[in-house]
Amino acid sequence: MMATLLGSESPCTGGKRRNCSSNIITKFTASKITGQGFSRGTQLPGGLLQERDKRAKWNGIPTLLQKLYESSHPNSDLSHAHSLLKVLSSQLSMEAMSFVTEDRKTAQESTFPNTYTFDLFGGVDLLVEILMRPTLTMQKKKPKMNDDLVKDSLSVLYNCCICTEGVTKSLAARDDFVLFLFTLMTNKKTFLQTATLIEDILGVKKEMIHLEGIPNLSGLVQSFDQQQLANFCRILSVTISEPDVGNDDKHTLLAKNAQQKRNASPSRAEVNQVTLLNIPGFIERLCKLATRKVSEATGANFLQELEDWYTWLDNALVLDALMQMATEEAEQSSTESSDESSLATSPLRHRLPQSMKIVHEIMYKVEVLYVLCVLLMGRQRNQVHKMLAEFRLIPGLNNLFDKLIWRKYTASNHVVHGQNENCDCSPEISFKIQFLRLLQSFSDHHENKYLLLNSQELNELSAISMKANIPEVEALVNTDRSLVCDGKKGLLTRLLTVMKREPPDSSFRFWQARAVESFLRGATSYADQMFLLKRGLLEHILFCIIDSGCTSRDVLQSYFDLLGELMKFNIDAFKRFNKYVNTPEKFQTFLTQINSSLVDSNMLVRCIVLSLDRFESQTEDVKVVEVLSECCLLSYMARVENRLSFLFRLINIINVQTLTQENVSCLNTSLVILMLARRKAKLPFYLNALREKEYAEKYPGCLLNNFHNLLRFWQRHYLNKDKDSTCLENSSCIPFSYWKETVSVLLGSDRTSLCAIASYIDEPFMDLDRDLLED
Repeated sequence: MMATLLGSESPCTGGKRRNCSSNIITKFTASKITGQGFSRGTQLPGGLLQERDKRAKWNGIPTLLQKLYESSHPNSDLSHAHSLLKVLSSQLSMEAMSFVTEDRKTAQESTFPNTYTFDLFGGVDLLVEILMRPTLTMQKKKPKMNDDLVKDSLSVLYNCCICTEGVTKSLAARDDFVLFLFTLMTNKKTFLQTATLIEDILGVKKEMIHLEGIPNLSGLVQSFDQQQLANFCRILSVTISEPDVGNDDKHTLLAKNAQQKRNASPSRAEVNQVTLLNIPGFIERLCKLATRKVSEATGANFLQELEDWYTWLDNALVLDALMQMATEEAEQSSTESSDESSLATSPLRHRLPQSMKIVHEIMYKVEVLYVLCVLLMGRQRNQVHKMLAEFRLIPGLNNLFDKLIWRKYTASNHVVHGQNENCDCSPEISFKIQFLRLLQSFSDHHENKYLLLNSQELNELSAISMKANIPEVEALVNTDRSLVCDGKKGLLTRLLTVMKREPPDSSFRFWQARAVESFLRGATSYADQMFLLKRGLLEHILFCIIDSGCTSRDVLQSYFDLLGELMKFNIDAFKRFNKYVNTPEKFQTFLTQINSSLVDSNMLVRCIVLSLDRFESQTEDVKVVEVLSECCLLSYMARVENRLSFLFRLINIINVQTLTQENVSCLNTSLVILMLARRKAKLPFYLNALREKEYAEKYPGCLLNNFHNLLRFWQRHYLNKDKDSTCLENSSCIPFSYWKETVSVLLGSDRTSLCAIASYIDEPFMDLDRDLLED
């Protein structure tokens, strides 16, 4: 055996001696792939391992593993095995610590030789075997393993996962081990280590696990204290989120529609969401976690708990955040008092724990808010909404706003993070973004949005409706006043306050605007708009677009969308616009921003076109007539050549292959322009203008064929989607039946019809992309 392993010459005669260690490594690596030959170091003679150890720089790990194997047989008490594992653990933990502090470099065997050697000689498999041994016994009463042994075994496995490539994937492939790990979470002493290992494993697992496959999941979750439940949310986030949801807007609608056809049944993530919602008290406990104060979170065991958490922290940025806070507190204290005696009685180490408590609680809340946000966007949205209202999530967050959520300014020049991206930002930034995402999901097209206000603010909405002599919105009337925000300001008003203070290019602006816009989305409410207009929101938006020097496309898009919802059909808003944009230079800057990216600004263009159409039908109203004649924005859009210019570009910047959730709005905006033209019997004029544009650009048929294909796709996409059609109807105040009818007329095959696109494409250029949508 030895001769085969080491080559044709004896180890004593020199020759190939220098290749011995590499030959052993080659044999072990091959055995892992083929399943044949040596599988662990215990199969090699001890003398050979000791002889080769120094030359190969194995640091005695194979020998220790051999002893660990021999001392961990089923009938042993494992005390000696535990002492050996401690020795191994100390060697591996140093490498793990260096890996964490060096920003998770790509794992290589040369960088982390101890961990690599441990795995190579079967250490990972041996620890899995030791951990799972109690599950293999036939006895009714399962033997209990020493908590510290379990804890150290999990620590070593985690170190191997983060330092050696492939270990996490190999563990993830073992479904029995993954499900077994969940059973270890019932023990508070080993909970944190188990949770951390599971999180790493699920992050690389090819298939999402079925939560219902976890033994007694309901009992497990109900046994958790609040800290454990918060940490468990980190694991849950992987099991309830659809893959790549962070880049959802970038996926083409063609690809998404095809995928939906293939996967008609609920996804595994959706099934897991239902499983969670069926756990008694689960949502209520998450609401309590999300809204509890820092003072409520600090129990007698806080320092011990913090020590465990701190040990397992795998994000060096959090350490930086803790130290920065402590330093800021120290500087603030020294500024307030230069008295040496007062500083001496308040050393840095005494102030640090409070900062650590805050960050600790913030990190918990980030995970909890993420889970709630995902559930709010799922198929069970109405059920989740009802529970979040009942358990007073929104009033609870409102009470935390000033003291925790936005207790201080936090710089955020990061890119705009998506829902499921691995965000490397600080806990404070993550917390604010998750909070804003939650508000956006909570308000979006749901009557519970009025819970973001307090009683006085709800009364203000009623007064606005009464003054304007319009009926109150039904959702406002039905709002349960016992579930709304407390205090002098509601959550929406607090959000507006901090929004105005944010620097121009801060990514928080994007999320803040999205959250406020979601409050306005749906059927247009004059009272809602006036509530925000009275608080200076329109002037703030225009300042950001025109005067602030903001260059972020994401931020500008969110402000264009918000401005569109704020101004739509509201004559007072257009009057305010004209008062702010009071010079030709300002108006030109505004137009330049709009024209720089129609994908970003087309929702605002749609709002202006729709509003103009409505105002032109209200000429008996003196105020409307006055604003129509004076407002530079309405006058600009009233000129047909400007509407046509927008129409040309909207059709030209998209095609069926590049349509996404983000840019499909360009197609709908072009349709709005043509529907309004059709109402006034001017559709032939617009279609002919498109034809003339083609010939002027010397691309006959190109624009109209592209539009024809887009409308064919529109029919397939929207006629099967109730939610999308409702959104189109609510946002435009045009019945969806008229949308469908207009598209059918435009796609008519009768070339004698003046309202059919086909009539404006000359025969040689007809149907350039006939097969584009064929299955």
